[in-house]
Parts: sequence; structure tokens; C-alpha cells
Amino acid sequence: MAGRNGKNQTVRNMVLSLAVVVPMAGISYLFIPHDSRGMEPARTVDYRVELDTARRAAPYPVLAPEGLPGTWRATSVTYRVDQRDGKVWHLGFLDPDAQYVQLEQSDGPSVAFIDDTTQHAEKTGRTQRVGDALWQRYEGPKYNALVRQERGVTTVVAGTASEERLTQMAAALKPGRKTSG
Repeated sequence: MAGRNGKNQTVRNMVLSLAVVVPMAGISYLFIPHDSRGMEPARTVDYRVELDTARRAAPYPVLAPEGLPGTWRATSVTYRVDQRDGKVWHLGFLDPDAQYVQLEQSDGPSVAFIDDTTQHAEKTGRTQRVGDALWQRYEGPKYNALVRQERGVTTVVAGTASEERLTQMAAALKPGRKTSG
């Protein structure tokens, strides 16, 4: 009989535990905010230090936007060396319409890099001249993109933003002077 009592005791303890945990989880759920409307979606970052570092370290001319209105907000920045992708520069922005635009550059193999950074967008076969540069257009379910491949570097401007905003970012890109360090 002791074995049966032990099983009953285990089930009873589980039911008692649930009787305490479930109401606490419900109360917690009620007091945790669920609506992000009105909240700042992403913090703004200053990317100048990382830009200077990337320009010193990268084997290609690192691009960054110049002259964009203050309504564009930088939200992410990295420069990293990756086994698969090479030396990668990333700069992410929210445009004036709160849509995402990213600048990505790499000296690694371009096919996988383009696929990753465009979120699997497909080449459309269309090109677009922005300033003196010719860009390939990509379209996808998540991101659209402008892609430029030059000797030793692939540059991607991609995101959820409109074609107009992607073009605006591409037009603002300028190489900085490589500083010695």
C-alpha cells in the first residue's frame, strides 16, 4: 500500500504546485506590457569609432552615408572577421518611415554573402544607376536590395524600406579616407 500512497502523493503534490504556479503566471502576464506602440523600437548608436576602426582594418574602401537627414537613425554597427564571409562591415538604420535599411560590405565569397544579407532575395535582372555606380536590383519576401560587386568587395544595401529609401542610402554612401593606426 505504501507504493500506491506514494503515487497518489506525487500526483497531489503536482496538482498543488500547479495551483500555485498557474495563478502566479496569470498575474505576471497581466502586469507585463505586451503592446510596443509608442515605445522606441531601437536605440540610436554612434558609429564613428567603429567606422574609423573598419576603415583602418578593411582591405577595401569602407563606405558610410554622408548627408542623410537627421530623420535617419543608425541602430546597429559591426566590423568583424568571419571564416566564411571574410571581413564584414555592417551598418543598420531606421529610415524616416521607421523601415530598416542596412549597409553590408564584405571581401569574402559574394554568393552566400548576398543571399544572407538580402534574406534570400532574388536577382531581378534589372540594374539601377546611382551616382557613378551601377547596382543590381534584388527582390524578396522580406528584403529588397541593391547590390554592387567590384573587385575585392561586395556592397549590399538591403532592408524593408522602399526602393526610394534604398536608393537614397546608396546615393549617400561615400568612402572615407583610410587612416593609419
